[in-house]
Amino acid sequence: MPLDRFLPPLLLVCSNIFMTFAWYGHLKHKDVALPKVILASWGIAFFEYLFMIPANRMGSNLYSAAQLKGMQEVITLLVFAAFSFWYLGQPLKWNHWAGFALIVAAAWLIFME
Repeated sequence: MPLDRFLPPLLLVCSNIFMTFAWYGHLKHKDVALPKVILASWGIAFFEYLFMIPANRMGSNLYSAAQLKGMQEVITLLVFAAFSFWYLGQPLKWNHWAGFALIVAAAWLIFME
């Protein structure tokens, strides 16, 4: 398959790594004042957008907006699961995985013709 098919998902993975740190990274540092956490999260989110916008722009040549969103949701879940386990030390439970599986099933349906 050509690179243009793989580049949008790869950029979405990069984007989601930054997004997950922006949204949840501060949970490991609850001693830091909330205004500082908000500013730091905004700074991290800037890098998220550097990957997300090109991913969606390039991806729109091959995928519909709904397919891009479905792909992004599955990538978000995978990145979050790894982040929760390795960074926060909070492994997901069976019910979390079951709920995530339902979201993956929904994303799969989006790609059906």
